[in-house]
Amino acid sequence: MNQEQKIRLQKILADSGMASRRKAEELIARGQVKVNGNVAHLGDKADPNKDHITVDGQKLEPASGSRYYIMLYKPRGFVTTMNDERGRKCVAELIREIPARLYPVGRLDRESEGLLLMTNDGNFANTILHPSRHVAKTYRVTVRPGITEEQLVQFNVGMKIDGKMTAPAEVRVISQQPNRVVLEIVLHEGRNRQIRKMCEQLGLEVARLRRIAIGPVKLGMLQQGQWRELTNEEIKKLLASAKPAARRR
Repeated sequence: MNQEQKIRLQKILADSGMASRRKAEELIARGQVKVNGNVAHLGDKADPNKDHITVDGQKLEPASGSRYYIMLYKPRGFVTTMNDERGRKCVAELIREIPARLYPVGRLDRESEGLLLMTNDGNFANTILHPSRHVAKTYRVTVRPGITEEQLVQFNVGMKIDGKMTAPAEVRVISQQPNRVVLEIVLHEGRNRQIRKMCEQLGLEVARLRRIAIGPVKLGMLQQGQWRELTNEEIKKLLASAKPAARRR
């Protein structure tokens, strides 16, 4: 394979199921990927059949014949990584019986719970995660002490978080009791800890945050710590929901 026929590293990582292409680019940019012992850089190409490619010192394995697409109910207290240098509990511990290396499609912070997709299909992950796709994510959020109409409007019109306006969120009140309100919040973007940051800005305390749906796929009756494979119909619906936003004229 000559230089013109070599493949970009981020595509090799994605095709192997190691990560989405976007995540692969981050790994390369952070110097975590090496080719034949040399630190790789964005734009580098390689031959996956001849070159020795490692990620964090582990040899990159070629894609297995079986593709896995699962939903996991991530409990609170687990981090959305496959290993953690600080010794915290990882979601990898919950899917040990699966005979393949799976990776999370997106993430949930440690104190959040609910639906997490995992796969070894990098192209699938990239499609769902790509910023242009705007796949809806639905959360059930318990906040304290209460919520005003003005605060609900702020969710819907957007607010400035980390120096950048959020996209409008869909919010409705599910139930309301003294000092406790349950909200359903639908986001169309994937910013880090977005709901928690929005609530903090509005003076709301998040008591519980649970993701109950990604696109048309719902958590349903799955119990904490359990997982199941997605059906073919669910996979098709997820991909159908991951359509690029219409171009602005």
